[in-house]
Amino acid sequence: MIHHLKGQLIEKNPTYLVIACNGVGYMVNISLHTFSLIPDSENISVYTHLHVKEDSHTLYGFYQKSERDIFRLLISVSGVGTSTARTMLSSLEPNQVKEAIANGDVPTIQSVKGIGAKTAQRVILDLKDKILKVYGEDEVFVPQDNTIKEEALSALETLGFARKQATRVVDKIMKDSTSPTVESIIKMALKNL
Repeated sequence: MIHHLKGQLIEKNPTYLVIACNGVGYMVNISLHTFSLIPDSENISVYTHLHVKEDSHTLYGFYQKSERDIFRLLISVSGVGTSTARTMLSSLEPNQVKEAIANGDVPTIQSVKGIGAKTAQRVILDLKDKILKVYGEDEVFVPQDNTIKEEALSALETLGFARKQATRVVDKIMKDSTSPTVESIIKMALKNL
C-alpha cells in the first residue's frame, strides 16, 4: 500500500496529477476538491489510495487525509465504485458529504451525477453509524430535536415574547449547549430576551 507521495509536481489537471518521486512519475487521479487545494508549487505531498483490480492498479490522491478517509468509506458501500466516490467528492466538499450522510440527507447525495435514490439510501444506511463513530457529533452538524425547540418557543410566546426574536435566541442557545432541555432553553432565553 502506498500511503502518500512527496515529490515534484510535473503536471496538474482537474482530474489527475503527475508527481515525480526519485525518478519515477506517478499518475494520481484526484477530485476537483483536491485540485482546488493543491498549490502550484514545485514540491507537493498527497495522501494516496491504491485501488487494485485484476486488470489495473490505480492511484488516487487527496490533499487532506480526511478526504481520503471519506473516499475509503464511500467505496466500501456496495454499488459505489472509485469513479462514483471521486465524482461525489468533486461535486460536494468532504464536509458536505459527511453531514449529508450523518443527517440522512438523500436529496444532497442524490444530486451527484450517477447516484440514484437506492444508492443514496444505501450510502446513508451503510455509513451513517461509521461517520458518527469516526467523526463524532462535534465534527458533524446534526440538527437538534425540533420538538424541544418548538416547546421552548411555544412557552416563550405564551410569556409574551415575539416568535421571531425568540427563535433567534433559542437557535443560538441550542447551537451553544451540548444537551439542552426545554427548561434550560427557556431559562437561558429569559435571561437573553
